[in-house]
Amino acid sequence: MDLFEDPQPQQGNQPEYTVSELSGAVKRMIEGEFGLVRVRGEIGRVSRPSSGHMYFDLKDDRSVIAAVSWKGQVARMQVRPEEGMEVVATGRMTTFPGQSKYQLIVEDVAPAGAGALMAMLEKRRAALQAEGLFDPARKKPVPYLPGVIGVVTSPSGAVIRDILHRLRDRFPRHVLIWPVAVQGEKCAAEVAAAILGFNAIEPGGPVPRPDLLIVARGGGSLEDLWGFNEEIVVRAAAASRIPLISAVGHETDTTLIDFAADRRAPTPTAAAEMAVPVRLDLLAAVDGFGARLSRAMAQGAERRRVRLSDLGRALPRLDMLLGGPGQRFDAAVQRLGGALGLMVTRKRGAYEARAGRLRPEALRALIAGRAERLQVLTARADTGMERRQERSHAGLDKWASRLAPALARLLSGAKTQIARDRDRLGVLASRLETAPAQRLARATERLDGLERMRKTLGYQATLARGYAVVRAGGAVITSAELAREAAALEIEFRDGRVTTGPGTSVAPSAEGPLRTPRKPRPREEGPDQGSLF
Repeated sequence: MDLFEDPQPQQGNQPEYTVSELSGAVKRMIEGEFGLVRVRGEIGRVSRPSSGHMYFDLKDDRSVIAAVSWKGQVARMQVRPEEGMEVVATGRMTTFPGQSKYQLIVEDVAPAGAGALMAMLEKRRAALQAEGLFDPARKKPVPYLPGVIGVVTSPSGAVIRDILHRLRDRFPRHVLIWPVAVQGEKCAAEVAAAILGFNAIEPGGPVPRPDLLIVARGGGSLEDLWGFNEEIVVRAAAASRIPLISAVGHETDTTLIDFAADRRAPTPTAAAEMAVPVRLDLLAAVDGFGARLSRAMAQGAERRRVRLSDLGRALPRLDMLLGGPGQRFDAAVQRLGGALGLMVTRKRGAYEARAGRLRPEALRALIAGRAERLQVLTARADTGMERRQERSHAGLDKWASRLAPALARLLSGAKTQIARDRDRLGVLASRLETAPAQRLARATERLDGLERMRKTLGYQATLARGYAVVRAGGAVITSAELAREAAALEIEFRDGRVTTGPGTSVAPSAEGPLRTPRKPRPREEGPDQGSLF
């Protein structure tokens, strides 16, 4: 291009370019000369703004190239650039005219060898371990016999078939499969979303919530298993509320999800074996427990029977226990017959003795005597009642004769008292009618007297008798010395005020006191306390 060639001596007039034209020419030359290139270097100064683009530097021991990856390119990267990594970046060279610099548009980044990947992996593992994501105290126990098992893996690989086959052989369970990509750029996001999705299932809903999760993948290279080393997958596994078994790769393969999971299985088949026990072994164990229970019950019953027999031999015999009481009972029976006959004879004698005293003639005599006594008492009672009634009538007549004059006097006195009370009530009523008017008249008279006293004691009345109030500058003058010092005096008479002094004429003043150039010393007396003369 002539633009970058040295000018010919014979060309005297060179063409002029604008800044944009020159920048565009440089951009076209660089993009045409360097198309798709692969650059090896160390990553430095990584920046991830909110726009989603990524800005970083590629450097070696002598030079630095600015690099940028757009949002879509960052999402497709299998390995995210981190500061300090040695990578091989694939992209296209271009310029940025706004800052007059060239840069590399990076489409993909690959670690520069397994050593770089392992270094980055170890660095990430140390950072996550420092946060406590791999702490053994956070790990949850795996249920002995889960009802529902969730499997996060690819639905088309041999891994899911091995897991289902192993579960079917050992102990068939209900299995939920969440299909994900197990390698590539979508692996990490889909695995993390699957773990979070299983945890988001509500218990008792239309879809059963798993009691155990298995994240499984077959073996592969470090690059193939890199999705399970991503930070998003590790954090999702550590935050899972459902116990999780990691079965990624073969026994020699180790990924970061193995450290965050609750259990690590060397293979997916081993994960299925960890998840459920062998059903036949459980049945055999149950049968064994049943046989042991039967034998234990039989042995326990036999031991108790022997113990009871031993205790029975230590007890006395029945005939020895009942011999003495039986003999005493027989003796009591023999004595009971004679005692009953003796008791009957004794009771019969007592009855006959009482029956002799209770003959009919004796009863009739007793009744006749009691009847005569009752008649005598009745006659005496009638006589006593008549005498008591006569005495009561006599006493009542005596009290009646005494009470008649007193009752008459009492009635006469009551009438006289009522008449006096009626006259007194009339007098009080007339006084009540005239009292308000009299009290009002006295109050009016007292108020008039106070008003006259106020007018007599006020200083205006004193002014009417020929006195005056002298002021200077608004203050009352009470001595001749103050009057001589004042520049102007204001004198208040009964009908107005006048001002005297140099340059002032004596004239009535209807306004207030006039200002003077010189104020006398202030006084605390008010207008009503001024000097009168």
